[in-house]
Amino acid sequence: MHEILIFIVILSVAFDVANGWHDSANAIATVVSTKVLSPMVAVALAATMNILGAFLTTAVAKTVGTGIAAPHAVTDLVIISALLSAIIWNLITILMGLPVSSSHALFGGIAGAAMAHGGTGILNISGIVKILTSLFVSPVLGIVFGYLFMKLILHLFGHLSPGAVSKYFGRLQILSSSLMAFGHGSNDAQKAMGIITMALVSGGVLQSVEVPKWVILICALAMGCGTLFGGWKIIKTLGVKMLKLEPIHGFAAETSSTAIIVAASHFGLPVSTTHVVSTAILGVGATKRLSAVRWGIAGKIVMAWVLTLPACIGMAWGIQKFLAIYYVG
Repeated sequence: MHEILIFIVILSVAFDVANGWHDSANAIATVVSTKVLSPMVAVALAATMNILGAFLTTAVAKTVGTGIAAPHAVTDLVIISALLSAIIWNLITILMGLPVSSSHALFGGIAGAAMAHGGTGILNISGIVKILTSLFVSPVLGIVFGYLFMKLILHLFGHLSPGAVSKYFGRLQILSSSLMAFGHGSNDAQKAMGIITMALVSGGVLQSVEVPKWVILICALAMGCGTLFGGWKIIKTLGVKMLKLEPIHGFAAETSSTAIIVAASHFGLPVSTTHVVSTAILGVGATKRLSAVRWGIAGKIVMAWVLTLPACIGMAWGIQKFLAIYYVG
């Protein structure tokens, strides 16, 4: 039993590393594309802030631990299958340079593996509705907040010369990028925390879904280490291909995204930082003119978003069925 738990912890840490690698673009794509910070300085800053953000709260971890399926009804094989499917999907999309949701990948994996094990009755429908609502509403908030905040900035500072705007907002973007990384750590690192805690409850090590301090620490460090890998293809997609960004746009996108993500973390809502940042960039870009956004690239990104849940549900379902045969046989 303990060997299986150790393996689950290792897989969860691997998922957190892949998540940090995949989602580092969320915090630094704009600050790198606007040349405010060099790539290596940007990832180092983001990694540090990701680690600090992971200690903010454990509300999201508790939602993940209980929201999709009852902790005691989720077997070790279900958790392993879910993690493997999410890791595989993250790696595929990293190589393709597509900024998809690691959250969707993980939740789809849990749902698919749980259904393969015990049918739809094992799922916590009310918890899933809460999670899916937050995941689908957050991109809408991203584009709306990004658009409105950018309009406000233009109203207040539009009279300044372009040189002055770039100078001031270049400095401010260092702050907004740091806060974005902090917000990312506060929400995304907790998803692996929730998985490990769920496994500890299922294995009888814990009696309730309370995240141990050592789990918070290793997940925070894993997220930070993953961020150091960069995710350069996704950074190029978000910060260059989809929209040509200037420091003022980067500041607006990062600040509006941070507000949404930190608020969601406070209320225990597991949102997709990738979706929030991507749509905030779209909202900011729309204030210039609609044609400023490369909608063809945006369309490919949205298609990848749509495919994430069914792909990971199916993948996890198949992995669980295969492992169940091997495990029993």
